[in-house]
Amino acid sequence: MTLRIAFAASQTPLAQSAKAALSARYGDHAAEGADVIVALGGDGFMLQTLHGTQSNPAPVYGMNRGTVGFLMNEYSEANLPERLEAAVEEVINPLSMHAKTAEGGAHHALAINEVSLLRAGPQAARLRISVDGKVRMAELVCDGALVATPAGSTAYNFSAHGPILPIGSDVLALTAMAAFRPRRWRGALLPNTARVRFEVLDPEKRPVMAEADSRSVTNVLTVDIQSEPSIAHRILFDPEHGLEERLIREQFV
Repeated sequence: MTLRIAFAASQTPLAQSAKAALSARYGDHAAEGADVIVALGGDGFMLQTLHGTQSNPAPVYGMNRGTVGFLMNEYSEANLPERLEAAVEEVINPLSMHAKTAEGGAHHALAINEVSLLRAGPQAARLRISVDGKVRMAELVCDGALVATPAGSTAYNFSAHGPILPIGSDVLALTAMAAFRPRRWRGALLPNTARVRFEVLDPEKRPVMAEADSRSVTNVLTVDIQSEPSIAHRILFDPEHGLEERLIREQFV
């Protein structure tokens, strides 16, 4: 059976040119009826595609036409149906973020990589951290903190010196950024069933913003984060270059 492929591309000329070439060669179906969605761009566009096709059962196969491509496969126009048939599937559950703001607003967002809190003023943030309803750190003074999934552990989390998490480890990384007190505290490993709450202390003097995969909420007071097992993103990788292999390889660079 011929695979019905839907192509999605970022707005860069390189990605748009790739979409035109691939569509002419293999046809381009609507995403709703496709067997597989091929995303052309970088990791940011891959996240955008996964969020946009959340209700679509078709898996997503990325080809790198951007500057960063950890979630992407190498680009090639040749033998695409064969590559898709041979691809290895990884299933990723996103994080769910519920944030309340000083203005009384309530915001919900999903994050495939991480949910982060960042200071929004000249002074360091003061945060209280609770896990499953129990206060684990009464005060963390820092530039920010984040909770990352295994898939996102090589992104912002890794840049903040957080650990790389193997796919299937059922673990989340809680990582601090530039911790001042406790000095040099890097964070913790938590089970993916954990419910993490950040409370912003002294929010008027030390405002904090929250981000879920780059979608921002300003002036947050509390941020609740937990894994969302009811949502599963299916991502395809070429054999021997799957996400688990990439996560392991990244640690030996």
